[in-house]
Amino acid sequence: MGRIKSTLVKRTSKQLLKHEEIVFTNAFNDNKKILGNTMPSKKIRNKIAGYIARLQRAKLDAEKRAQRKARRDAEKQLLAQETPEYQFSN
Repeated sequence: MGRIKSTLVKRTSKQLLKHEEIVFTNAFNDNKKILGNTMPSKKIRNKIAGYIARLQRAKLDAEKRAQRKARRDAEKQLLAQETPEYQFSN
């Protein structure tokens, strides 16, 4: 179980992610360097950098899941087109 993040950390992280000119990654150390000295304290900077990394990882995982689902659906459609339907009579 993880630690609960404060509303300040969550709100600030989401606002920072909305800015297109700042590009964050899913790595904590990279995000920490990007934030630099703009935060009021090291503790808050680290919490925000970690939360942003977590959000970015979740976003990446969701994109991968969507791609896998699309690929599976395409394979199912292709398989359905290839297999002939048989009618059995008694």
